[in-house]
Amino acid sequence: MYHDILLAVDLSEAKPQAKAVETAVVLARSFSATLHVITVVPDFGTSMVASFFPKDYEKTALEHADRALHAFVAEHVPDDISVQHIVGHGSIYREIIHYAGQTGCDLIVMSSHRPELSDYLLGPNAARVVRHATQSVMVVRE
Repeated sequence: MYHDILLAVDLSEAKPQAKAVETAVVLARSFSATLHVITVVPDFGTSMVASFFPKDYEKTALEHADRALHAFVAEHVPDDISVQHIVGHGSIYREIIHYAGQTGCDLIVMSSHRPELSDYLLGPNAARVVRHATQSVMVVRE
């Protein structure tokens, strides 16, 4: 049923995503699907904010995220699962949707915490992915 599954992870909050990772692994194993694991490094939003950081800050952040993602996958995804590592850069929900389309994924799996008032006013990334993705989205509550 699924051939390519995109698992979105927030490496700054790896522990609360255990159920989503476990769910994606079970699905990937069940369907012999490739698991594409993505983490997104947010951009600064404006050049004014970027001017306060060292010139190579974004490059360093992306390299660090790549190493951290590989370590996360090595720790949480069994060796029998075919895995692709993706480090996006920019708006979190837009990058998730972009890479889901670019990799031909037919399912996006991501975790979501219990909504807070600010989430209803601003919209968490999971809600935005659900609203805008053309693929099926499975949101796993932690």
